[in-house]
Amino acid sequence: MIGGTGTISSAITRLLAAAGHDLWLLNRGNRHDEVPAGVHQLIADISDETKVLQLLGDEYFDAVCEFIGFLPSQVERDIRLFTGRTRQYVYISSASAYHKPASSHLITEGTTLANPYWQYSRDKIACEELLLKAHREQGFPMTIVRPSHTYCERGVPVSVHGLKGSWQVLRRMLDGKPVIVQGDGSSLWTLTWNEDFARGFIGLLGNPKAIGEAFQIMSDESLTWNQVYQAVADALGVPFKPYYVASEFLAAVSPREWDFTGNLLGDKAVTVVFDCTKLKRAVPGFCATTRFHEGVRRCIDYLWAHPECQVEDPEFDAWCDRVIEAQEAAKNSISY
Repeated sequence: MIGGTGTISSAITRLLAAAGHDLWLLNRGNRHDEVPAGVHQLIADISDETKVLQLLGDEYFDAVCEFIGFLPSQVERDIRLFTGRTRQYVYISSASAYHKPASSHLITEGTTLANPYWQYSRDKIACEELLLKAHREQGFPMTIVRPSHTYCERGVPVSVHGLKGSWQVLRRMLDGKPVIVQGDGSSLWTLTWNEDFARGFIGLLGNPKAIGEAFQIMSDESLTWNQVYQAVADALGVPFKPYYVASEFLAAVSPREWDFTGNLLGDKAVTVVFDCTKLKRAVPGFCATTRFHEGVRRCIDYLWAHPECQVEDPEFDAWCDRVIEAQEAAKNSISY
């Protein structure tokens, strides 16, 4: 596993290790304390091909899973490194690669890939195209996996937040302040607990039905953003006070580095419902069992127990106040 300690991959690491698999992680070793006992660690920067080849030696792997490949050049590197070294290469792409807005809210693996709003998504599409070409022309044994919004106990998933994560949104709730929600909060979204995702992902490893194919792995639970934020407020034990702002306006007035154009217009502002029938045919019995109201309570419990995760973001907090003040002023200036 290239990575292996992130939001998505950490759960896969834990489950594979617990099942007794011979698991290797290739990463920089920044989260060494979180790696389960018995897991081999190769400490290196994956971009240093010479060092990686030295560490790999003559090893041959049943599967190589790439969790931190974002650019076509990185996928080209992986093809060089692992051609002839693995029976299966699994690439983590993104459901944000699907066309925005799609012609139908029901998304399958056959939905067109095109995202005019987000370079991140276009890069993922380019990576997929490279892998498909390598599979067709060289027989490279690739599998593509497209997750949507997968979360774990380390952070509460919300749609509008600053660079320091979601804590400041929770802080606003706790302080009785309004929380900005894009649109009117009625668009549908899917949130998947990382251990549920991991079970579907592991079912594709060594699976002959997965070679040359793409799969999306998500929960079947679809929630409006109002329901998402209400569940967060309920877990905190406070009222939910939404303040609705158009996604286009948020993208126009936010700092460029927050990239609300991509994150909102290219992803979270659009209603999507994912059909995981293809995955369930390849991995019989797969079912995501963690409902969001359960998962978010685990997140809140973790935050209370880990104060270091409660990262204040005064810049985002002040920006929220300015946006609300500006919209209220606009209302008042044209009210009859």
